[in-house]
Amino acid sequence: MTRRLWLVALELWLPVVVLIGWWVWSAGAAEPFFPPLQEILTRFREMWLFDQFVSDVLPSLRNMVVGFAIASVVGIAVGMVLARVRLLREALEPLMHFVRATPGVALVPIFILLLGFGPSMKISIIATAAVFPTIIATMDGVRSADPVLLDISRAYQLTRRQRVTKVLLPAAGPQIFAGLQVSLQVAFVVMIASEMLGSTEGIGALTLLAQQSFAVTDMWSGIVLLGLLGYLVNLLFLLARSRVLHWYDGARKAAKE
Repeated sequence: MTRRLWLVALELWLPVVVLIGWWVWSAGAAEPFFPPLQEILTRFREMWLFDQFVSDVLPSLRNMVVGFAIASVVGIAVGMVLARVRLLREALEPLMHFVRATPGVALVPIFILLLGFGPSMKISIIATAAVFPTIIATMDGVRSADPVLLDISRAYQLTRRQRVTKVLLPAAGPQIFAGLQVSLQVAFVVMIASEMLGSTEGIGALTLLAQQSFAVTDMWSGIVLLGLLGYLVNLLFLLARSRVLHWYDGARKAAKE
Protein backbone atom coordinates (compact mmCIF):
# COMPACT_ATOMS: atom_id res chain seq x y z
CA MET A 1 0.00 0.00 0.00
CA THR A 2 2.84 2.38 0.87
CA ARG A 3 4.60 1.61 -2.41
CA ARG A 4 1.41 2.28 -4.37
CA LEU A 5 0.91 5.64 -2.65
CA TRP A 6 4.53 6.51 -3.39
CA LEU A 7 4.04 5.70 -7.08
CA VAL A 8 0.89 7.84 -7.24
CA ALA A 9 2.72 10.73 -5.58
CA LEU A 10 5.62 10.31 -8.02
CA GLU A 11 3.19 10.46 -10.94
CA LEU A 12 1.23 13.49 -9.70
CA TRP A 13 3.92 15.80 -8.33
CA LEU A 14 4.84 17.42 -11.66
CA PRO A 15 1.22 18.18 -12.77
CA VAL A 16 0.51 19.66 -9.32
CA VAL A 17 3.60 21.87 -9.48
CA VAL A 18 2.70 22.99 -13.01
CA LEU A 19 -0.86 23.86 -11.98
CA ILE A 20 0.31 25.81 -8.94
CA GLY A 21 2.87 27.69 -11.02
CA TRP A 22 0.30 28.37 -13.74
CA TRP A 23 -2.23 29.64 -11.17
CA VAL A 24 0.27 31.99 -9.51
CA TRP A 25 1.77 33.32 -12.76
CA SER A 26 -1.54 33.81 -14.62
CA ALA A 27 -3.23 35.51 -11.67
CA GLY A 28 -1.02 38.56 -12.02
CA ALA A 29 -0.35 38.40 -15.75
CA ALA A 30 -1.89 40.85 -18.19
CA GLU A 31 -1.44 38.63 -21.25
CA PRO A 32 -4.56 38.60 -23.48
CA PHE A 33 -3.79 35.10 -24.76
CA PHE A 34 -3.05 33.61 -21.34
CA PRO A 35 -6.05 34.33 -19.10
CA PRO A 36 -5.91 33.48 -15.37
CA LEU A 37 -6.26 29.78 -14.65
CA GLN A 38 -9.17 30.55 -12.32
CA GLU A 39 -11.15 32.02 -15.25
CA ILE A 40 -10.29 29.02 -17.43
CA LEU A 41 -11.49 26.55 -14.79
CA THR A 42 -14.66 28.57 -14.24
CA ARG A 43 -15.39 28.56 -17.95
CA PHE A 44 -14.50 24.85 -18.09
CA ARG A 45 -17.17 24.12 -15.50
CA GLU A 46 -19.76 26.26 -17.26
CA MET A 47 -19.14 24.85 -20.75
CA TRP A 48 -18.17 21.23 -20.45
CA LEU A 49 -19.90 20.10 -17.27
CA PHE A 50 -23.29 21.55 -18.15
CA ASP A 51 -24.02 23.21 -21.50
CA GLN A 52 -21.99 21.22 -24.00
CA PHE A 53 -21.51 17.92 -22.17
CA VAL A 54 -24.47 16.11 -23.72
CA SER A 55 -24.47 17.96 -27.03
CA ASP A 56 -20.73 17.85 -27.77
CA VAL A 57 -18.62 15.80 -25.33
CA LEU A 58 -20.69 12.61 -25.38
CA PRO A 59 -21.00 12.48 -29.21
CA SER A 60 -17.23 12.96 -29.53
CA LEU A 61 -16.51 10.13 -27.09
CA ARG A 62 -19.11 7.93 -28.77
CA ASN A 63 -17.49 8.39 -32.17
CA MET A 64 -14.06 7.61 -30.77
CA VAL A 65 -15.19 4.51 -28.85
CA VAL A 66 -17.16 3.08 -31.79
CA GLY A 67 -14.35 3.80 -34.26
CA PHE A 68 -11.75 2.30 -31.93
CA ALA A 69 -13.90 -0.79 -31.32
CA ILE A 70 -14.29 -1.37 -35.06
CA ALA A 71 -10.55 -0.86 -35.61
CA SER A 72 -9.75 -3.29 -32.78
CA VAL A 73 -11.98 -6.13 -34.04
CA VAL A 74 -10.99 -5.69 -37.68
CA GLY A 75 -7.31 -5.18 -36.84
CA ILE A 76 -7.03 -8.33 -34.73
CA ALA A 77 -8.95 -10.45 -37.27
CA VAL A 78 -6.99 -9.18 -40.29
CA GLY A 79 -3.70 -9.43 -38.42
CA MET A 80 -4.41 -13.06 -37.52
CA VAL A 81 -5.22 -13.93 -41.14
CA LEU A 82 -2.17 -12.16 -42.55
CA ALA A 83 0.10 -13.80 -40.00
CA ARG A 84 -1.11 -17.27 -40.96
CA VAL A 85 -1.40 -16.86 -44.75
CA ARG A 86 2.02 -15.94 -46.10
CA LEU A 87 0.99 -15.39 -49.73
CA LEU A 88 -1.76 -12.97 -48.72
CA ARG A 89 0.60 -11.16 -46.33
CA GLU A 90 3.25 -10.63 -48.99
CA ALA A 91 0.64 -9.42 -51.46
CA LEU A 92 -1.00 -6.89 -49.14
CA GLU A 93 1.82 -5.76 -46.86
CA PRO A 94 3.28 -3.06 -49.21
CA LEU A 95 -0.15 -1.50 -49.76
CA MET A 96 -0.92 -1.71 -46.05
CA HIS A 97 2.29 0.10 -45.10
CA PHE A 98 1.61 2.73 -47.76
CA VAL A 99 -1.84 3.50 -46.38
CA ARG A 100 -0.55 3.34 -42.80
CA ALA A 101 2.10 5.96 -43.58
CA THR A 102 -0.59 8.38 -44.79
CA PRO A 103 -1.66 10.65 -41.89
CA GLY A 104 -5.25 10.05 -40.88
CA VAL A 105 -5.90 13.80 -40.97
CA ALA A 106 -5.06 13.84 -44.69
CA LEU A 107 -7.88 11.37 -45.34
CA VAL A 108 -10.57 13.55 -43.76
CA PRO A 109 -11.42 15.50 -46.98
CA ILE A 110 -11.87 12.23 -48.88
CA PHE A 111 -14.24 10.84 -46.27
CA ILE A 112 -16.17 14.13 -46.24
CA LEU A 113 -16.69 13.84 -50.00
CA LEU A 114 -17.84 10.23 -49.66
CA LEU A 115 -19.88 10.34 -46.45
CA GLY A 116 -20.65 13.99 -45.72
CA PHE A 117 -20.29 15.62 -42.32
CA GLY A 118 -22.28 13.21 -40.13
CA PRO A 119 -21.18 10.78 -37.43
CA SER A 120 -20.64 8.02 -40.02
CA MET A 121 -17.80 10.04 -41.55
CA LYS A 122 -16.12 10.59 -38.18
CA ILE A 123 -16.44 6.95 -37.12
CA SER A 124 -15.18 5.73 -40.50
CA ILE A 125 -12.10 7.95 -40.53
CA ILE A 126 -11.29 7.05 -36.91
CA ALA A 127 -11.59 3.32 -37.62
CA THR A 128 -9.55 3.57 -40.83
CA ALA A 129 -6.72 5.52 -39.24
CA ALA A 130 -6.62 3.43 -36.05
CA VAL A 131 -6.78 -0.05 -37.57
CA PHE A 132 -3.22 -0.34 -38.91
CA PRO A 133 -1.21 -0.33 -35.64
CA THR A 134 -3.41 -3.18 -34.39
CA ILE A 135 -3.03 -5.14 -37.65
CA ILE A 136 0.75 -4.87 -37.57
CA ALA A 137 1.06 -5.64 -33.86
CA THR A 138 -1.25 -8.67 -34.14
CA MET A 139 0.59 -9.95 -37.19
CA ASP A 140 3.99 -9.65 -35.50
CA GLY A 141 2.70 -11.13 -32.25
CA VAL A 142 1.20 -14.20 -33.92
CA ARG A 143 4.25 -14.77 -36.10
CA SER A 144 6.56 -14.60 -33.09
CA ALA A 145 4.56 -17.13 -31.08
CA ASP A 146 6.65 -19.97 -29.68
CA PRO A 147 6.63 -22.88 -32.21
CA VAL A 148 6.66 -25.33 -29.31
CA LEU A 149 3.20 -24.10 -28.28
CA LEU A 150 1.89 -24.73 -31.79
CA ASP A 151 3.42 -28.21 -31.85
CA ILE A 152 1.81 -29.03 -28.50
CA SER A 153 -1.57 -27.77 -29.72
CA ARG A 154 -1.31 -30.05 -32.75
CA ALA A 155 -0.23 -32.97 -30.58
CA TYR A 156 -3.32 -32.50 -28.44
CA GLN A 157 -5.40 -32.26 -31.63
CA LEU A 158 -6.90 -28.91 -30.79
CA THR A 159 -9.31 -27.51 -33.34
CA ARG A 160 -8.40 -24.45 -35.39
CA ARG A 161 -10.66 -22.30 -33.23
CA GLN A 162 -9.09 -23.64 -30.03
CA ARG A 163 -5.59 -22.98 -31.37
CA VAL A 164 -6.55 -19.39 -32.14
CA THR A 165 -8.37 -18.61 -28.89
CA LYS A 166 -6.32 -20.72 -26.45
CA VAL A 167 -2.81 -20.54 -27.94
CA LEU A 168 -2.21 -17.83 -30.53
CA LEU A 169 -4.21 -14.95 -29.04
CA PRO A 170 -2.79 -15.37 -25.50
CA ALA A 171 0.75 -15.73 -26.89
CA ALA A 172 0.35 -12.57 -28.99
CA GLY A 173 -1.64 -10.73 -26.30
CA PRO A 174 1.13 -8.40 -25.04
CA GLN A 175 1.98 -7.23 -28.56
CA ILE A 176 -1.69 -6.93 -29.50
CA PHE A 177 -2.33 -4.66 -26.53
CA ALA A 178 0.71 -2.58 -27.45
CA GLY A 179 -0.82 -2.08 -30.89
CA LEU A 180 -4.22 -1.35 -29.40
CA GLN A 181 -2.71 1.38 -27.22
CA VAL A 182 -1.20 3.06 -30.27
CA SER A 183 -4.52 2.67 -32.11
CA LEU A 184 -6.32 4.33 -29.19
CA GLN A 185 -3.99 7.31 -29.33
CA VAL A 186 -4.50 7.59 -33.09
CA ALA A 187 -8.28 7.35 -32.63
CA PHE A 188 -8.22 10.18 -30.09
CA VAL A 189 -6.16 12.47 -32.33
CA VAL A 190 -8.23 11.74 -35.44
CA MET A 191 -11.43 12.29 -33.46
CA ILE A 192 -10.31 15.84 -32.74
CA ALA A 193 -9.06 16.44 -36.29
CA SER A 194 -12.26 15.16 -37.90
CA GLU A 195 -14.28 17.61 -35.81
CA MET A 196 -11.97 20.52 -36.53
CA LEU A 197 -11.93 19.93 -40.29
CA GLY A 198 -15.36 18.59 -40.97
CA SER A 199 -17.87 19.50 -38.29
CA THR A 200 -19.55 22.33 -36.41
CA GLU A 201 -20.06 20.33 -33.23
CA GLY A 202 -17.86 18.32 -30.91
CA ILE A 203 -14.94 19.17 -28.66
CA GLY A 204 -12.54 19.82 -31.51
CA ALA A 205 -14.97 22.00 -33.45
CA LEU A 206 -15.86 24.16 -30.44
CA THR A 207 -12.20 24.59 -29.48
CA LEU A 208 -11.30 25.66 -33.02
CA LEU A 209 -14.31 27.99 -33.19
CA ALA A 210 -13.23 29.61 -29.92
CA GLN A 211 -9.74 30.17 -31.33
CA GLN A 212 -11.08 31.68 -34.56
CA SER A 213 -13.44 34.01 -32.69
CA PHE A 214 -10.74 35.03 -30.17
CA ALA A 215 -12.68 33.53 -27.25
CA VAL A 216 -9.37 32.69 -25.59
CA THR A 217 -10.79 31.46 -22.29
CA ASP A 218 -13.13 29.05 -24.11
CA MET A 219 -10.21 27.84 -26.22
CA TRP A 220 -8.08 27.10 -23.17
CA SER A 221 -10.96 25.32 -21.47
CA GLY A 222 -11.27 23.07 -24.52
CA ILE A 223 -7.54 22.32 -24.44
CA VAL A 224 -7.75 21.43 -20.74
CA LEU A 225 -10.70 19.13 -21.45
CA LEU A 226 -8.84 17.35 -24.25
CA GLY A 227 -5.83 16.82 -22.01
CA LEU A 228 -7.97 15.39 -19.21
CA LEU A 229 -9.89 13.12 -21.56
CA GLY A 230 -6.68 11.86 -23.16
CA TYR A 231 -5.25 11.01 -19.75
CA LEU A 232 -8.43 9.30 -18.52
CA VAL A 233 -8.90 7.28 -21.71
CA ASN A 234 -5.31 6.02 -21.53
CA LEU A 235 -5.71 5.25 -17.82
CA LEU A 236 -8.84 3.17 -18.46
CA PHE A 237 -7.04 1.30 -21.22
CA LEU A 238 -4.10 0.49 -18.94
CA LEU A 239 -6.49 -0.78 -16.26
CA ALA A 240 -8.19 -3.04 -18.81
CA ARG A 241 -4.82 -4.26 -20.08
CA SER A 242 -3.59 -5.10 -16.57
CA ARG A 243 -6.79 -7.04 -15.94
CA VAL A 244 -6.57 -9.07 -19.14
CA LEU A 245 -2.80 -9.63 -19.07
CA HIS A 246 -2.41 -10.13 -15.32
CA TRP A 247 -0.88 -13.56 -15.99
CA TYR A 248 1.78 -12.01 -18.25
CA ASP A 249 2.67 -9.24 -15.81
CA GLY A 250 2.80 -11.77 -12.98
CA ALA A 251 5.12 -14.04 -14.97
CA ARG A 252 7.47 -11.15 -15.77
CA LYS A 253 7.52 -10.07 -12.14
CA ALA A 254 8.29 -13.63 -11.01
CA ALA A 255 11.07 -13.93 -13.59
CA LYS A 256 12.74 -10.76 -12.29
CA GLU A 257 12.62 -12.01 -8.74
